[in-house]
Amino acid sequence: MRHFDLNDLRLILSIAEHGSLSRAAAAFPIALSAASNRLRQVEERLGLPLFVRHADGMTPTIAGRLALDHARRVLNEADALESTMNGLRGQARVVLRLAANTVANSTFLPVALGPFLTRFQLVDLQIDELSSRDIAAAVRAGEVDMGVLDGNVATEGLTSLPFRQDRLVLFVPAAHRLAAAGHCRFQEVAGEAFVGLPEARAMQRFVEGMARLAGKAMTVRVRAPSFFAIAQLVSQGVGVAVLPEAAAIRHRSSLAGAIVEIEDSWATRELRLCLRAPDDLGPEARALVAHLTGASPL
Repeated sequence: MRHFDLNDLRLILSIAEHGSLSRAAAAFPIALSAASNRLRQVEERLGLPLFVRHADGMTPTIAGRLALDHARRVLNEADALESTMNGLRGQARVVLRLAANTVANSTFLPVALGPFLTRFQLVDLQIDELSSRDIAAAVRAGEVDMGVLDGNVATEGLTSLPFRQDRLVLFVPAAHRLAAAGHCRFQEVAGEAFVGLPEARAMQRFVEGMARLAGKAMTVRVRAPSFFAIAQLVSQGVGVAVLPEAAAIRHRSSLAGAIVEIEDSWATRELRLCLRAPDDLGPEARALVAHLTGASPL
Protein backbone atom coordinates (compact mmCIF):
# COMPACT_ATOMS: atom_id res chain seq x y z
CA MET A 1 0.00 0.00 0.00
CA ARG A 2 1.30 3.49 -0.86
CA HIS A 3 1.63 5.70 2.21
CA PHE A 4 3.68 8.60 0.85
CA ASP A 5 4.58 10.45 -2.30
CA LEU A 6 7.51 12.88 -2.47
CA ASN A 7 5.32 15.90 -1.80
CA ASP A 8 3.99 14.20 1.33
CA LEU A 9 7.56 13.82 2.54
CA ARG A 10 8.44 17.42 1.69
CA LEU A 11 5.38 18.66 3.57
CA ILE A 12 6.08 16.79 6.79
CA LEU A 13 9.70 17.98 6.68
CA SER A 14 8.47 21.54 6.22
CA ILE A 15 6.05 21.23 9.16
CA ALA A 16 8.84 19.94 11.40
CA GLU A 17 11.18 22.73 10.28
CA HIS A 18 8.66 25.53 10.79
CA GLY A 19 6.85 24.10 13.82
CA SER A 20 3.52 25.15 12.34
CA LEU A 21 1.23 23.90 9.58
CA SER A 22 0.37 27.44 8.44
CA ARG A 23 4.04 28.50 8.17
CA ALA A 24 4.93 25.25 6.42
CA ALA A 25 2.09 25.71 3.93
CA ALA A 26 3.21 29.27 3.18
CA ALA A 27 6.81 28.16 2.57
CA PHE A 28 5.86 25.08 0.55
CA PRO A 29 3.86 26.91 -1.01
CA ILE A 30 0.40 25.32 -0.76
CA ALA A 31 -2.99 26.44 0.52
CA LEU A 32 -3.39 25.82 4.25
CA SER A 33 -6.53 23.76 3.68
CA ALA A 34 -4.73 21.59 1.13
CA ALA A 35 -1.76 21.11 3.47
CA SER A 36 -4.06 20.14 6.34
CA ASN A 37 -5.94 17.68 4.14
CA ARG A 38 -2.72 16.13 2.80
CA LEU A 39 -1.32 15.64 6.32
CA ARG A 40 -4.62 14.19 7.55
CA GLN A 41 -4.68 11.67 4.68
CA VAL A 42 -1.11 10.58 5.37
CA GLU A 43 -1.83 10.07 9.07
CA GLU A 44 -5.04 8.18 8.28
CA ARG A 45 -3.22 5.85 5.86
CA LEU A 46 -0.52 5.18 8.45
CA GLY A 47 -2.95 4.87 11.33
CA LEU A 48 -0.59 7.00 13.46
CA PRO A 49 -0.34 10.71 14.27
CA LEU A 50 2.90 12.26 13.04
CA PHE A 51 2.57 15.52 14.99
CA VAL A 52 1.19 16.71 18.30
CA ARG A 53 -0.94 19.83 17.84
CA HIS A 54 -0.41 22.66 20.35
CA ALA A 55 -2.01 26.09 20.60
CA ASP A 56 1.17 27.68 19.25
CA GLY A 57 2.46 25.04 16.86
CA MET A 58 3.18 21.38 16.15
CA THR A 59 5.90 18.97 17.31
CA PRO A 60 6.69 15.50 15.92
CA THR A 61 5.51 12.40 17.73
CA ILE A 62 7.81 9.39 18.06
CA ALA A 63 6.31 8.04 14.83
CA GLY A 64 6.77 11.47 13.28
CA ARG A 65 10.47 11.58 14.15
CA LEU A 66 11.00 8.18 12.57
CA ALA A 67 9.07 9.27 9.49
CA LEU A 68 11.20 12.43 9.24
CA ASP A 69 14.43 10.41 9.33
CA HIS A 70 13.21 8.21 6.49
CA ALA A 71 11.81 11.18 4.56
CA ARG A 72 15.19 12.91 4.56
CA ARG A 73 16.91 9.79 3.23
CA VAL A 74 14.28 9.20 0.53
CA LEU A 75 14.36 12.82 -0.67
CA ASN A 76 18.16 12.82 -0.71
CA GLU A 77 18.10 9.70 -2.86
CA ALA A 78 15.49 11.26 -5.16
CA ASP A 79 17.64 14.38 -5.54
CA ALA A 80 20.71 12.24 -6.26
CA LEU A 81 18.77 10.32 -8.92
CA GLU A 82 17.62 13.54 -10.59
CA SER A 83 21.15 14.94 -10.49
CA THR A 84 22.51 11.80 -12.13
CA MET A 85 19.90 11.87 -14.88
CA ASN A 86 20.51 15.57 -15.51
CA GLY A 87 24.21 14.85 -15.85
CA LEU A 88 23.51 12.17 -18.42
CA ARG A 89 21.41 14.68 -20.39
CA GLY A 90 24.30 17.13 -20.31
CA GLN A 91 22.53 19.72 -18.16
CA ALA A 92 25.12 21.75 -16.26
CA ARG A 93 24.73 22.46 -12.56
CA VAL A 94 25.17 26.00 -11.25
CA VAL A 95 26.89 26.74 -7.94
CA LEU A 96 25.89 29.96 -6.15
CA ARG A 97 27.94 31.34 -3.25
CA LEU A 98 26.17 33.07 -0.39
CA ALA A 99 27.65 34.46 2.85
CA ALA A 100 25.47 35.21 5.86
CA ASN A 101 25.82 36.20 9.48
CA THR A 102 24.83 33.81 12.27
CA VAL A 103 21.27 35.01 12.71
CA ALA A 104 20.40 34.92 9.02
CA ASN A 105 22.12 31.57 8.54
CA SER A 106 20.39 29.91 11.48
CA THR A 107 16.88 31.38 11.40
CA PHE A 108 15.74 33.13 8.23
CA LEU A 109 17.67 31.49 5.39
CA PRO A 110 16.70 27.83 5.95
CA VAL A 111 13.04 28.79 5.63
CA ALA A 112 13.63 31.09 2.67
CA LEU A 113 15.94 28.88 0.63
CA GLY A 114 13.93 25.66 0.60
CA PRO A 115 11.31 26.72 -1.96
CA PHE A 116 13.98 28.28 -4.21
CA LEU A 117 16.15 25.16 -4.25
CA THR A 118 13.10 22.98 -4.82
CA ARG A 119 12.20 25.06 -7.85
CA PHE A 120 15.75 25.32 -9.26
CA GLN A 121 16.87 21.70 -9.18
CA LEU A 122 20.14 22.38 -11.04
CA VAL A 123 21.32 25.02 -8.57
CA ASP A 124 23.68 24.10 -5.74
CA LEU A 125 24.26 26.58 -2.95
CA GLN A 126 27.45 27.14 -0.97
CA ILE A 127 26.76 29.04 2.28
CA ASP A 128 29.54 30.52 4.42
CA GLU A 129 28.94 31.99 7.87
CA LEU A 130 30.96 35.19 8.39
CA SER A 131 30.76 38.39 10.40
CA SER A 132 28.83 41.17 8.68
CA ARG A 133 31.99 43.17 7.93
CA ASP A 134 33.69 40.12 6.44
CA ILE A 135 30.59 39.47 4.32
CA ALA A 136 30.78 42.95 2.78
CA ALA A 137 34.49 42.43 2.07
CA ALA A 138 33.86 39.01 0.50
CA VAL A 139 31.16 40.42 -1.79
CA ARG A 140 33.43 43.28 -2.89
CA ALA A 141 36.27 40.84 -3.57
CA GLY A 142 34.05 38.56 -5.65
CA GLU A 143 34.56 35.65 -3.25
CA VAL A 144 30.79 35.22 -2.93
CA ASP A 145 27.88 36.18 -5.19
CA MET A 146 25.87 37.87 -2.44
CA GLY A 147 25.65 38.21 1.31
CA VAL A 148 23.12 38.77 4.10
CA LEU A 149 24.48 41.12 6.75
CA ASP A 150 23.68 43.64 9.48
CA GLY A 151 22.17 46.74 7.89
CA ASN A 152 24.45 48.98 9.97
CA VAL A 153 27.56 47.76 8.14
CA ALA A 154 28.87 50.07 5.42
CA THR A 155 28.14 48.75 1.91
CA GLU A 156 29.57 51.53 -0.28
CA GLY A 157 30.01 50.39 -3.85
CA LEU A 158 27.54 47.52 -3.42
CA THR A 159 23.84 47.13 -4.14
CA SER A 160 22.02 46.79 -0.80
CA LEU A 161 18.45 45.46 -0.58
CA PRO A 162 16.14 44.84 2.42
CA PHE A 163 15.91 41.22 3.59
CA ARG A 164 14.42 40.83 7.10
CA GLN A 165 14.07 42.54 10.48
CA ASP A 166 16.12 40.83 13.17
CA ARG A 167 15.62 41.22 16.92
CA LEU A 168 17.78 39.67 19.62
CA VAL A 169 16.11 38.73 22.91
CA LEU A 170 17.06 37.11 26.18
CA PHE A 171 15.98 33.53 26.74
CA VAL A 172 15.85 32.81 30.47
CA PRO A 173 14.68 29.94 32.71
CA ALA A 174 10.97 30.09 33.50
CA ALA A 175 11.71 30.89 37.16
CA HIS A 176 14.22 33.67 36.40
CA ARG A 177 13.68 37.01 38.13
CA LEU A 178 13.14 38.74 34.75
CA ALA A 179 10.73 36.18 33.29
CA ALA A 180 7.64 38.04 34.53
CA ALA A 181 8.99 41.50 33.67
CA GLY A 182 9.32 40.69 29.99
CA HIS A 183 11.94 43.37 29.25
CA CYS A 184 15.23 44.74 30.57
CA ARG A 185 18.39 46.63 29.68
CA PHE A 186 21.24 44.34 28.75
CA GLN A 187 23.39 45.80 31.52
CA GLU A 188 21.01 44.21 34.05
CA VAL A 189 22.10 40.71 33.02
CA ALA A 190 25.56 41.28 31.54
CA GLY A 191 27.16 39.93 34.72
CA GLU A 192 25.12 36.71 34.87
CA ALA A 193 26.18 33.28 33.67
CA PHE A 194 25.44 32.81 29.97
CA VAL A 195 24.97 29.91 27.61
CA GLY A 196 26.48 30.91 24.29
CA LEU A 197 27.60 29.84 20.85
CA PRO A 198 31.23 28.92 20.11
CA GLU A 199 33.57 31.93 20.17
CA ALA A 200 34.13 31.77 16.41
CA ARG A 201 30.46 32.37 15.58
CA ALA A 202 29.79 35.90 14.34
CA MET A 203 26.74 36.53 16.51
CA GLN A 204 28.56 35.41 19.66
CA ARG A 205 31.41 37.83 18.99
CA PHE A 206 28.87 40.62 18.52
CA VAL A 207 27.01 39.88 21.77
CA GLU A 208 30.19 39.59 23.81
CA GLY A 209 31.29 42.92 22.33
CA MET A 210 28.04 44.50 23.52
CA ALA A 211 28.71 43.13 27.01
CA ARG A 212 32.13 44.77 27.03
CA LEU A 213 30.56 48.06 25.98
CA ALA A 214 28.19 47.68 28.94
CA GLY A 215 31.28 47.52 31.14
CA LYS A 216 31.12 43.82 32.02
CA ALA A 217 32.91 40.85 30.55
CA MET A 218 30.41 38.11 29.68
CA THR A 219 30.74 34.92 31.72
CA VAL A 220 29.97 32.01 29.39
CA ARG A 221 29.48 28.80 31.40
CA VAL A 222 29.08 26.58 28.35
CA ARG A 223 29.16 27.01 24.59
CA ALA A 224 26.66 24.99 22.60
CA PRO A 225 26.61 24.36 18.82
CA SER A 226 23.06 25.47 18.03
CA PHE A 227 20.21 27.69 19.23
CA PHE A 228 18.17 24.61 20.15
CA ALA A 229 21.00 23.22 22.31
CA ILE A 230 21.36 26.63 23.98
CA ALA A 231 17.62 26.81 24.70
CA GLN A 232 17.67 23.30 26.21
CA LEU A 233 20.46 24.26 28.60
CA VAL A 234 18.77 27.52 29.57
CA SER A 235 15.50 25.72 30.31
CA GLN A 236 17.43 23.50 32.76
CA GLY A 237 18.69 26.53 34.69
CA VAL A 238 22.29 26.55 33.42
CA GLY A 239 22.22 30.26 32.60
CA VAL A 240 20.64 32.85 30.34
CA ALA A 241 21.20 33.37 26.62
CA VAL A 242 20.85 35.88 23.81
CA LEU A 243 18.89 34.36 20.92
CA PRO A 244 17.25 35.64 17.75
CA GLU A 245 13.59 36.22 18.54
CA ALA A 246 12.46 33.74 15.86
CA ALA A 247 14.56 30.97 17.44
CA ALA A 248 13.41 31.84 20.96
CA ILE A 249 9.75 31.73 19.96
CA ARG A 250 10.25 28.41 18.20
CA HIS A 251 11.80 26.73 21.24
CA ARG A 252 9.70 28.34 23.97
CA SER A 253 6.71 26.14 23.16
CA SER A 254 8.54 22.92 24.01
CA LEU A 255 10.99 24.11 26.69
CA ALA A 256 10.60 25.71 30.12
CA GLY A 257 11.91 29.13 29.21
CA ALA A 258 10.76 32.74 28.91
CA ILE A 259 11.52 35.50 26.42
CA VAL A 260 12.70 38.86 27.75
CA GLU A 261 12.92 41.82 25.38
CA ILE A 262 16.30 43.60 25.31
CA GLU A 263 15.60 47.34 25.36
CA ASP A 264 19.01 48.39 24.00
CA SER A 265 18.93 49.77 20.45
CA TRP A 266 21.55 47.30 19.18
CA ALA A 267 19.17 44.39 19.82
CA THR A 268 16.98 45.39 16.84
CA ARG A 269 18.73 45.26 13.50
CA GLU A 270 17.81 45.24 9.86
CA LEU A 271 19.27 42.44 7.78
CA ARG A 272 20.11 43.40 4.21
CA LEU A 273 21.13 41.49 1.10
CA CYS A 274 24.16 42.95 -0.64
CA LEU A 275 25.69 42.17 -4.01
CA ARG A 276 27.86 43.71 -6.65
CA ALA A 277 26.26 45.17 -9.79
CA PRO A 278 23.18 43.09 -10.71
CA ASP A 279 24.44 42.87 -14.29
CA ASP A 280 27.41 40.83 -12.99
CA LEU A 281 25.10 38.05 -11.82
CA GLY A 282 23.90 35.10 -13.85
CA PRO A 283 20.18 34.37 -14.28
CA GLU A 284 20.05 31.90 -11.39
CA ALA A 285 21.73 34.37 -9.00
CA ARG A 286 19.36 37.13 -10.08
CA ALA A 287 16.42 34.78 -9.46
CA LEU A 288 17.77 34.04 -5.97
CA VAL A 289 18.06 37.76 -5.18
CA ALA A 290 14.47 38.31 -6.31
CA HIS A 291 13.29 35.33 -4.24
CA LEU A 292 15.04 36.46 -1.04
CA THR A 293 13.93 40.07 -1.26
CA GLY A 294 10.44 39.53 -2.68
CA ALA A 295 11.32 41.88 -5.53
CA SER A 296 10.85 41.57 -9.26
CA PRO A 297 13.68 39.72 -11.02
CA LEU A 298 16.74 41.91 -11.57
